[in-house]
Amino acid sequence: MKAFVLPSYGSPLVLTDLDQPVPGDGEVLVRVRATSVQPYDWHFLRGEPYVARVMGGGGPGLRRPRFRVLGADVAGQVEAVGRNVTGFSPGDEVYAMPKQGGFAEYVCVPESELAPKPKNISFEEAAAVPMAAGTALLALRDDGRVQPGDRVLVNGASGGVGTFAIQLAKAFGAHVTGVCGSRNVGLVRSLGADEVIDYTKEDFTRSGRRYDLLLDIAGSRSGSACRRVLTRKATHVLVGGPPGRWFQPASHVFATLAAGLFVSQRVVVTEVVPYPETKRNLITLAELIESGEIHPVIDRTYPFADLPAAVSYQEEGHASGKVVISI
Repeated sequence: MKAFVLPSYGSPLVLTDLDQPVPGDGEVLVRVRATSVQPYDWHFLRGEPYVARVMGGGGPGLRRPRFRVLGADVAGQVEAVGRNVTGFSPGDEVYAMPKQGGFAEYVCVPESELAPKPKNISFEEAAAVPMAAGTALLALRDDGRVQPGDRVLVNGASGGVGTFAIQLAKAFGAHVTGVCGSRNVGLVRSLGADEVIDYTKEDFTRSGRRYDLLLDIAGSRSGSACRRVLTRKATHVLVGGPPGRWFQPASHVFATLAAGLFVSQRVVVTEVVPYPETKRNLITLAELIESGEIHPVIDRTYPFADLPAAVSYQEEGHASGKVVISI
């Protein structure tokens, strides 16, 4: 099969011939029809922040990349199944978040992390969903404990996670305010935001408004500044933070968490990968998509051969919604 391989940190991805993987017990071999690009991928591509290299576990690896084939989202068709797989058959249309391996023509995915693709969207649209929408779902429903009528502020509303977060918060019955740049005000409003703050014209931390839940994706303001917009019993959910080569976004997260020990508001970090009950969450998202309550926002779609260009574009940080690869 063809796959883009990462030889070393910071080097270009190389299109290479690899052996097609064989599904093990409980695994499904998926013929990848589309994948997407996101910050998670280029953190592994660059091996940044450097502090992550010494953390072990699922981190990038100390001297060389832990994963040769990146790509955390896939949508495609079942090619073959391993022993003990009962829920899928060859030809089924599926989507998943395998965490790695999506930048290839085939990938093996545990059955527990695979779900039927939403019937009313394309493979490219489905590939935009798993990590970004899954993160937004966890941040709002599980970590943010959003309730109908809550006033929710989404800082970073026009990116992959943010575009889903606006729609999900509305689906949960919240009053939603999105923070984005000038060129994305119309997009965020079209997704259902009740109010939109253009950060080039207004500092949301000095607006005088108060919110029950802040979903902080951009990490563009300090924790102390963000507390100015929170009610006394509000929740501040951290999803990301400012980029950096050494300690960011980790230092932003840790500083906000530490300060949260001494205030009345809850401060929570949403763990993106791995998250429990992946299959159940993917099924929930598929139901919301099929009902029309949420839909993927795609900025650009690239052919497989141009995947390195897609990574470079996504890394610029200006994509509105998701950057998708058609295979």
